[in-house]
Amino acid sequence: MADTTKNGQSDIRTASCQCGAVTLAMIGSPILTATCYCHSCQQAGQAFDALSDAPAVVGADGGTPYVLMRKDRLEWLSGSGRLDEHRLTPESPTRRFVARCCRSPIALEFTKGHWLSVYAARIAAAERPAPEMRTIVGDRPAGVELPDDIPNYTAPSGKFMWRLLLAWAAMGFRAPPIEKTKGFGQ
Repeated sequence: MADTTKNGQSDIRTASCQCGAVTLAMIGSPILTATCYCHSCQQAGQAFDALSDAPAVVGADGGTPYVLMRKDRLEWLSGSGRLDEHRLTPESPTRRFVARCCRSPIALEFTKGHWLSVYAARIAAAERPAPEMRTIVGDRPAGVELPDDIPNYTAPSGKFMWRLLLAWAAMGFRAPPIEKTKGFGQ
């Protein structure tokens, strides 16, 4: 694993399933942190909630907090062979990874993208970066009022897209499949 520090402190976060059998190292700073309110995230969250003992990923306000990481800054430390793929439809360009051991949703991947959206709830509270924005808030459940403590966008904002573009440029405009990250399929 890369040795990265920021201000003398490690810049490595770990995400894990509820029982700890699946662990993912996230090296360096996130591309961004956001809470998504799109219908797909809500639908997937409801499907996960229907699984017995699955930890919730969607908040009471209908939002799903994510930490977006470059795929080249991920390392599966353990249990990646315990992941199942969940798609809302067979043609869906997004897939969600769920740990079979404890039914914990770990991350969402836009398969053609260069990033992995890690469910923020899978990161220990002490390591979890605060959300920077809320996105696709027009899809939030009826009657939900959102605070104005961070920006609320009805669509992915220019800042959101710019940060993704900068990360992609830093990666040499590559979009490696998550299966190429070290340790996948253990």
